[in-house]
Amino acid sequence: MVQPLLTNGQYPLLDVFWTMMWFFLWILWIFLLVRILTDVFRADDLSGWGKALWTILLIILPYLGALIYLIARGGSMHRRDVQHAEDADERMKAYVRSAAGTSASSADELAKLADLRERGVLTDAEYEAQKSKVLQG
Repeated sequence: MVQPLLTNGQYPLLDVFWTMMWFFLWILWIFLLVRILTDVFRADDLSGWGKALWTILLIILPYLGALIYLIARGGSMHRRDVQHAEDADERMKAYVRSAAGTSASSADELAKLADLRERGVLTDAEYEAQKSKVLQG
């Protein structure tokens, strides 16, 4: 006769530990597969066929496929992550610059021109020409 999992409300502490351990490993496994698939589809150096083959391998033989992928392409996963983060950061900075309108004001431009004239970099004629361009917009 097979004894049910719960007998009179008792579930030994070691069984709770093992259940939690297997659940944690299962979540970790899903995270690893998602992480590998994300890297496969993010990789610029793989063709469409390469991405399809890696995906099929991960679906048909998940343990072996994940192990092979980590051995073959695991070292470059970090580089792709860093590149993706740097690209996203640069896009964000460009957006903030464009949204903030960080172009110099006319007063700033005129102050720079006056400084250049005082230091002798610009002649009076060049200064007047540049000043008229700034004031005309």
